[in-house]
Amino acid sequence: MTLTLNRIEEASERIAPYIQETPLLRMNNLDPFLGCEVYLKMESMQKTNAFKIRGAMNKILQLPESDLERGIITTSSGNHGRAVAFAAKQLGIHATVVVPESGSIFKADAIEALGADLIRCDVRERFEVTEALAEKYDYTYIPPFDDYGVMAGQGTVGLEITSQNKLLDHVIMPASGGGLLSSSSTAIKLTAPDMKVYGAEPANLPRYTKSLAKGEVTAVTRKETVADALVTSQPGTRNFPIVQEYVDGMMTVSEEFILKGIKLLMMEAKIVAEPSSAITAGALLEGSLDVSPEDKVCLVISGGNVGLDFLEKLQYIHY
Repeated sequence: MTLTLNRIEEASERIAPYIQETPLLRMNNLDPFLGCEVYLKMESMQKTNAFKIRGAMNKILQLPESDLERGIITTSSGNHGRAVAFAAKQLGIHATVVVPESGSIFKADAIEALGADLIRCDVRERFEVTEALAEKYDYTYIPPFDDYGVMAGQGTVGLEITSQNKLLDHVIMPASGGGLLSSSSTAIKLTAPDMKVYGAEPANLPRYTKSLAKGEVTAVTRKETVADALVTSQPGTRNFPIVQEYVDGMMTVSEEFILKGIKLLMMEAKIVAEPSSAITAGALLEGSLDVSPEDKVCLVISGGNVGLDFLEKLQYIHY
């Protein structure tokens, strides 16, 4: 199997009853700060408040009944786990979610509230723990990004963007393993070829920047980042070649400017965005892309799952 526009379009039809088309908002208030015409693709308004439900639901809906009866499992820093838990509740099946101990308590609580079993472990061991549990209980694993079924669902974000506005000049989206970036860049480039697509990743974890420079999947040293949904240490093996083909560039964003991006969106756009999606605004604030006032730039606000405890950190941040 590979990722094609047809598979993304099929995914769009398949998941339509379970998700909602999110708005693409023109945000004039942000123009003076970011130096361009700003548009926000509001995946924070999606069910589960993040884009991840698209990929998880598309994957799960294609599983045979026997797999559903045995139950499903995944590992996630939060948003994918919440999506899997939500899908499982909708379909009446059992889900287990392995989360890093260092992850967001707010996101972990949301997963448990949906009825999934929650397992906490060291972030470096989460894939091994998940694999062991899947083997022990014969659960079906739902990957967070490195899977064509998941990717096809996530690519519907890009499909919606071009259907909502084909005149955009640039689209910037967060990147971790690369599920959203690879799939949505596929949808964008195959429906609006002149649109430029960029990925934004934490400067502390520049896995795509380094991998693209080397021409191969490369792991980076794990460092802490406030962007808790972007903590993967290397690109997905299925995602990377697609990013190589379709993405026009990567941006690394410092921790300082990720926080500035959150506060800018909150104070000027009245949008509550989690760090991992505000990284797109942070990239522009940090000057990662040369834009003009006439450029139409879309920032993908991939999620809004952030608690009040975190927002207190923004008190002394200035953008």
